Amino acid sequence: MYDAGAKIVGISDAYGGLYDEDGLDIDYLLDRRDSFGTVTKLFNDTITNQELLELDCDILVPAAIENQITEDNAANIKAKIVVEAANGPTTLEGTKILSDRGVLLVPDVLASAGGVTVSYFEWVQNNQGFYWTEEEVETRLEDMMVKSFNNIYEMAQNRRIDMRLAAYMVGVRKMAEASRFRGWI
Repeated sequence: MYDAGAKIVGISDAYGGLYDEDGLDIDYLLDRRDSFGTVTKLFNDTITNQELLELDCDILVPAAIENQITEDNAANIKAKIVVEAANGPTTLEGTKILSDRGVLLVPDVLASAGGVTVSYFEWVQNNQGFYWTEEEVETRLEDMMVKSFNNIYEMAQNRRIDMRLAAYMVGVRKMAEASRFRGWI
């Protein structure tokens, strides 16, 4: 996001968070991190990870551990979009609260699908003797991720459900179609 021009106002690690409403210098912070990736121990002016989750921002990306957004704090999340880069960072109760408030939650099953998709591309290339350039892989990945997002978003809008449930429904539908195509059902 930073490389694409987004202003990053907060980051966290296991020891706390850093926040600057004017934007953090991510390159500077990356240069300062220790061998474990920790940067907040270097600064006196830190906030708790819980405080970071509840700060005013457009997009919140919980990217570390499970159960970060729960029924206890979901009402305090100010972000308009939550992108789950970690596995299970939002509980089902937290998901419902965010959804009821109109927060767009991009579920982990979609947000973290890029790595699995690129692994699939590697498998295809190895089996077929193909060689795709990095640019081809990135283009194919973007095409698949955008298509997946659009399918899930459309399902969520049409059914008036949250994106997590829509992602599960799209996945089950695709599995059923593949099973039917193969004559298994």
